[in-house]
Amino acid sequence: MWFQWNEQRDYINVSWGCGIILATLFVLINMSGQLVGCVLVLTRKFVPYACFGLFGIIFMQTVAYSILWDLKFLMRNLALGGGLLLLLAELRSEGKSMFAGVPTVDDLSPRQYMQLGGRLLLVLMFMTLLHFELSIFTIFQDIFGMALIILVAIGFKTKLAALTLVIWLFVINLLQNAFWNIPTYRPLHDFLKYDFFQTMSVIGGLLLVVALGPGGVSMDEHKKKW
Repeated sequence: MWFQWNEQRDYINVSWGCGIILATLFVLINMSGQLVGCVLVLTRKFVPYACFGLFGIIFMQTVAYSILWDLKFLMRNLALGGGLLLLLAELRSEGKSMFAGVPTVDDLSPRQYMQLGGRLLLVLMFMTLLHFELSIFTIFQDIFGMALIILVAIGFKTKLAALTLVIWLFVINLLQNAFWNIPTYRPLHDFLKYDFFQTMSVIGGLLLVVALGPGGVSMDEHKKKW
């Protein structure tokens, strides 16, 4: 955003007709909000507030860039939200609750519901990778990917399925979003670059699933009671 300040500002100005001043203010808030939020997360300072701020940035981008009407980009933005939910779940300790006074049912804490929500939102990223084309490789890729998506969503063999998705998504990301092979003056360069780093963020969310496990609302957890 820093290197494309003018392009970002002009896009918002043309799309919304809000004037240069408001467009510049939007870009400034957008960029600084992302930077401050990410720095706070990485330094483990005020992480809940940083996550809520990043939720706000995602919502603001969804509205400002008209992502709401583009199903593919909307699902990917929701997947980013899933990663933030998992980050909040990872932060929340068993002894201290961000939701003091909220009752639990069957020993299920709000953290476990956050893990469920994070899992379900993360799998939306993979829904955008399904092609439904009539070729042997594509059909295999769709079936394989759909099976892993379902496993993560229902919380069965979750860590193994999430780790497999990490590897699969990383390889696909390198092959399909190789923005470094596209000249910088072509619009495709920016689209692929955006997709590449957004996909890397979702990979980070899946690594949180691998580290934390599926939580209490999952088949893996219920198997322990059988």
